[in-house]
Amino acid sequence: MTDTMTLWRPTGPKELDLVCASGWKAWPPRLPDQPIFYPVLNEQYAIMIARDWNVPASGVGYVTRFEVDLEFASRYPVQQVGGRDILELWVPAEELDEFNQHIVGLIEVVHAFRPGS
Repeated sequence: MTDTMTLWRPTGPKELDLVCASGWKAWPPRLPDQPIFYPVLNEQYAIMIARDWNVPASGVGYVTRFEVDLEFASRYPVQQVGGRDILELWVPAEELDEFNQHIVGLIEVVHAFRPGS
């Protein structure tokens, strides 16, 4: 059995539709203005982004959870982007296909937020 790292990804409905189309196995390619894919290491941080950013931008925000092979994930240093619990992995867009190949199991939706929730 492979050791894994649990990651969360706050996402909007368009990105989630693309994840669904992959069979819940992969993240879609980044857009040209998105050079980094950044899953987060803390569920509460993912909730904050989904609720406070994705809902106003898209009308709904989702938090997903997934596992990545720990040895592979360790190539990406943890980035502290705010307070001590605001932690992300920064995966260069050109490495996302390889990153997707190291997802263990399926990507799952664990929270959904809408206006007023």
